[in-house]
Amino acid sequence: MPEKPTTVEVNILDKAYLVACPDNARQALLQAAQHLDSQMREIRASGKVFGTERIAVMAALNITHDLLQQSHMSEDATGILKRVDNRLDEALGEPNEG
Repeated sequence: MPEKPTTVEVNILDKAYLVACPDNARQALLQAAQHLDSQMREIRASGKVFGTERIAVMAALNITHDLLQQSHMSEDATGILKRVDNRLDEALGEPNEG
C-alpha cells in the first residue's frame, strides 16, 4: 500500500511553503529545499537578477544544467568503462557481449 503523504514545511528565501510528500522522502525534500534556497540566495546576492520569480527561474536553470552535466558525464564514463571492458575481453580472448 502506498505511503500516505504528509505535509512538510520548507523555507525558501525566508518564505514558508507547505509540500506534501511521503515520510520516507521527507529528508530528501528538506535537502532539496535547502539546496534551492542556497542557490537562490547566491543569485540574489550577485545583484544581477531581481525579483523572486526571476531568481527562482535562474536557480532552476542552473540546477538543471548541473544535473544534465552530471548525467552526460555519467553516460561518458559508462561508455568508457564498456570500451575498457571490451578491450580487456579482447586481450583475454573472451567474446564481446556488445
